[in-house]
Amino acid sequence: MTALWGLWPPGQDTCTSLGLMLSLVLLMGLARVVTRQRLHRFMMAHTFVLEFLATFQLCCCTHELQLLSEQEPVHPTWPLTLTYFFSLVHGLTLVGTSTNPCGVMMQMLLGGMSPETGAIRLLAQLIGALCSRYCISALWGLGLTKYHLNERTFACRNPIQVDLPKAVITEAICSFIFHSALLHFQEIRTKLRIHLLAALITFLVYAGGSLTGAVFNPALALSLHFTCFDEAFLRFFIVYWLAPSLGILLMILMFSFFLPWLYNHHAINKRE
Repeated sequence: MTALWGLWPPGQDTCTSLGLMLSLVLLMGLARVVTRQRLHRFMMAHTFVLEFLATFQLCCCTHELQLLSEQEPVHPTWPLTLTYFFSLVHGLTLVGTSTNPCGVMMQMLLGGMSPETGAIRLLAQLIGALCSRYCISALWGLGLTKYHLNERTFACRNPIQVDLPKAVITEAICSFIFHSALLHFQEIRTKLRIHLLAALITFLVYAGGSLTGAVFNPALALSLHFTCFDEAFLRFFIVYWLAPSLGILLMILMFSFFLPWLYNHHAINKRE
């Protein structure tokens, strides 16, 4: 077995990287169990810790996943396969949390979440995103694989490959499509819904990944590109914070106001 690993070091590094991600998922799962047992009486603290753990898990795994996708894969669909698999993992393990400020904003605007709970979740997501960045940096500093370079997390690797208007449109459309699906897949049974959402995330990453990275999550973008926000704050703020929020607002306007108005208008004309 040792001889086989020696002949296939890239495979060993990949397996180590995957093992690290799965270990993080298991550790966060254990922390969620303890949180539900110890903090269930303290609603705000319970909400904060669960959202923090969920965002921390998502950001750490995405850092590692991005690192793997940048290597030379044996097959070009390998990064998309990993994206689909870990989207399933997150969908199964992070039930009841948002991990995305846009999702919190959507629930607040639709009246499904109080402003106090929304503020707690947003704060937890922000802290979880920042903590994940420094945690993953410490893990990479251990040198578990040849891909792990500690200084990589503190370098700006600009993912925006198009001009500003196209980048804004890309992130807004990704956010619009994903949250529209999230809103309208609620009545589908859980197992099928998770697969559909994972497939949709994979498709959006495939379609928009080469343009902006297809993040459509402000907290995740902050964790992945913190240094870039420092170097070109306005550009990254517009693309990764304002654009996904714009997608949410357009989605709510369309499904809550425009389409019902169009339907009622059509019904009135038909009766006349």
